[in-house]
Formats: sequence, structure tokens, C-alpha cells
Amino acid sequence: MNAVGIDVSKGKSTVTIRRPGDEVILPPCDIRHTRSAIDALISEIKSLNGETKVCMECTGRYYEPMATWLTDAGIFVSTVNPILIKAYSDDDSLRAPKTDKADSKKIAKYTLDRWAKLKQYGRMDEIRNQLKTMNRQFGFYMDQKTSMKNNLIALLDQTFPGANDFFDSPARSDGSQKWVDFVYTYWHVDCVTGKTLDAFTDHYHKWCSRKGYNFSSAKAKAIYDVSKELIAVFPKDDVTKMIVHQAVHLLNAASKNVEMLRAKMDESASKLPEYPIVMNMNGVGSTLGPQLMAEIGDVMRFEKRGSLTAFAGVDPGKNESGQYVQKSVRTSKK
Repeated sequence: MNAVGIDVSKGKSTVTIRRPGDEVILPPCDIRHTRSAIDALISEIKSLNGETKVCMECTGRYYEPMATWLTDAGIFVSTVNPILIKAYSDDDSLRAPKTDKADSKKIAKYTLDRWAKLKQYGRMDEIRNQLKTMNRQFGFYMDQKTSMKNNLIALLDQTFPGANDFFDSPARSDGSQKWVDFVYTYWHVDCVTGKTLDAFTDHYHKWCSRKGYNFSSAKAKAIYDVSKELIAVFPKDDVTKMIVHQAVHLLNAASKNVEMLRAKMDESASKLPEYPIVMNMNGVGSTLGPQLMAEIGDVMRFEKRGSLTAFAGVDPGKNESGQYVQKSVRTSKK
């Protein structure tokens, strides 16, 4: 049994190799995250006699390159929650030094003690990591989209108040929306009121045909009637047009990124074995399902509902000692 404990950090890792009986094959040493250094480590691991398992903490994103390189080389790799390593004590000492060398030795000892229970890092874990990254990017671009939308509405309050409420059509697959496309063409109230009703209706009809939207003469008249009562703060000039067009371009870019990520997340999530289970949950759709899978991970690893509740950290805690039993205990938040 060869236990390889790796304490991963940014740019380098500290590696220790141990065997049962406190036999140290490789004392703690630093391995840079370069091709030559990793290839040398892989060669050394493969030269060991007996069965070998590598263990490391899944800390942030730093562990992923090392886990991927070693797995692709055909080496058994297991990634564990850092809390488990922190709670593990490999000796009876009350002192707990916190160094990279001490951590790598501790992880190697943990590997020996949990030898049979270690789960192998595999291709599905890489997909889940990608899915989690995409979900974080999805949230980032959603915030950007909301910010850009609010910015555009604030500008329209100065040029075409209420234009964002003319349509409630859902967004298209590319993220575009009818009201956004409308204000790009009719960016100022005078773009509507500067024409006669018939001229605007005809222009609006051609715009709907060109953009692929449904046309309604009644809607055109309603927009025209409302626009006649509106007051614009900014003048109808090239500067105002530029400001509104820039805001529309930024909003459309954020919307496009959101929809691209939404589709790619669903595509990646469909490759995971738990996809049909999650998608069959009540209230879960093509957006929420991949998000749940991204943040929860493999839902099939939970034995029962309570296990998932405990993972979320909303399970009630317990506080008992002797005859004392606390009746109301805060949630674990663990």
C-alpha cells in the first residue's frame, strides 16, 4: 500500500509518500505545477511496488489540474473535503502545526486509514466541476444583465419614458427581447411622434416583419397615443442616440451570454447519471435542474432526504449531555 498525500496550493504542491508502519518512501517535497515536474512525479509513483492511491483536498480550484494530470496518467486519485482532513488526527499530539509539509504527511496517513473508503476522481467529476464553473458564470452574467437592464430603463426615462412596458414578450433563445429591439430603433419619443399615425404604423409594420415579430395595428395605435403624452428630457440628437444604442448593445451582449450558458449547462448536465432524477423533481426545469446539480454534485450519493437536508446545512442540531437535552437547537449550517 503506497499512500501519496498531496497538499495542493497555487502553482505548487507538497507531496509525501507513506506506507503502513510509518514507513516514509518520499519525505515532503515541493512539486511545481509544470509538465516536467509532474511527469517526474508520475514516473516516481508508477515505479512503486504494490497498490498506490493518491489523495488530496478539493480546495478551491487549485487541486483540479493535479487531479486531472494524475488521473489521465492512469493513477488512482481521490479528492476529499478539507473539513475531513482538518478533523482527522494522525497522532496523539495536542500540537497541530499548520504547514504544507505537515499537511501532506497528514493526508498520506489519512489515505492509509481510509484506504478502502476512498472514491476515485473520474471524468464525471470533471463535468461537475465545469458545470459548477458555468453556474458561477451564469450568476455573474445574470447580475450583469440585471444591471444593464436597469441602466437602459433609467436612460429611457430621459428619452422615452415607459417604452420598456410596451411589450411583455418572453426572451428569444438568443436572449433578445422585443422591447429592447424596439427602443434600439425608436430610441426617442420623437421617433414615434415625429411621424403621422399612418406613417408610424407602416414603419412599425415593416420593423416587425424585418425582426420577425407579430404585428398589430391596434398595438401601433396604442403606442402612438401613449407617446404623444410623453415628455423627453434629453434632446433627439446623435449624442442621445449613441448613449441609448450603447446601453442596448451591452444588454444584448449580457443576455446572449446568459442564454448560451443556460443551454450549455443543460447540455453538460444531461451527460451526468443523476440528470433524470433531478429533472423529475417537482418545480425543476431546464435552468434550475443544472444549477442544483452544479452546487449539490452527485445527488445519488445521498441515502435519504435527510442526508440532502444535512448537506444544505438546514438540519436541526443536537445538544445532549447526561440528563440534559436541549429542546431547541439552531440549524447546523455545516
